[in-house]
Amino acid sequence: MSQPIKPVLTALAVALSLASMIAFAQDYPTRPIRLVVGFAAGGPTDIPARYVADKLSDLLGQRVVVENKPAAAGMVATRDVLAQPRDGYTLLLCTHFESINTAAYRRPGFALADLAPISLISKYYYGLALANAVPATDIASFTRYAKAHPGEISYASIGTASAQEIFARQLERLAGITMTKVPYRSGPMVLPDLIPGRIQFYVSPVIGIIPQARTKQVKLIGVSSAERLAALPDVPTVREQGIDFVRFGWLGICAGKGTPPDVITRLNRAIATIVASPDYQQVTAKAASIPQSSSPDELRKVIEQTRTEVEGTIREFGLQQDQ
Repeated sequence: MSQPIKPVLTALAVALSLASMIAFAQDYPTRPIRLVVGFAAGGPTDIPARYVADKLSDLLGQRVVVENKPAAAGMVATRDVLAQPRDGYTLLLCTHFESINTAAYRRPGFALADLAPISLISKYYYGLALANAVPATDIASFTRYAKAHPGEISYASIGTASAQEIFARQLERLAGITMTKVPYRSGPMVLPDLIPGRIQFYVSPVIGIIPQARTKQVKLIGVSSAERLAALPDVPTVREQGIDFVRFGWLGICAGKGTPPDVITRLNRAIATIVASPDYQQVTAKAASIPQSSSPDELRKVIEQTRTEVEGTIREFGLQQDQ
């Protein structure tokens, strides 16, 4: 008669644990929430993060405080979030850098499976910026010039295995050209060299190059979107110029794996409400980005797709590093 007691006690413990989690999720949040951003304040990732945090504060009834930890391509921020209790009180502005970092570094300190995706908040595309000194106005004429001057075109890389380097390498292969890498520590350091032609080519997030393109300080010869961007209707896509190159960056909100599902669901619904608002649509439009929310599963697929798209290039060009 005593043998069934252990299974009954186990089932009871599971039931009590589930009941505790449900009660926790129903009360959530009861204190301020941290949203950790792995990049500097005031930048293209920080601005939408602060908007979402502010509106989340209103919807959840608790302050959502943005904390910037700009180091190691976002890895310091990711490690910080994953070192905290998985209770929904520490969130990460996750980006495509998480996917790139796990492919580019042998020991990044985390795996993609450690993340609990909540929702996308936006996508953004890249522009192919060319110095005015180069006698080309589109992909075809740029390719002809680069082939006639192998290795003479220099391109900016924001760190080894950065998105800027990976995309430049992919374009080299697709167009059959050879360029020379020039490393920079940050995007703002590139433009003072690109404008006078000390370097010639830069794959930049569109938001980082629009002002210089509109004032004719540099030429935008293509964008990496599938269709022309509303913010740049006169700039053709790379695809429509004959090279099948569609690439995007993205921003999302993630937590650590093990965060209660009901907390994830509540945050997901709140973020969807924010992203659908007209004010947020205007914020992202000014940044030449596309406002987009998602389910947690959809964001998980985007995270995995991003890694798949870059890991082959990282292997091919020997870009993987120790960390």
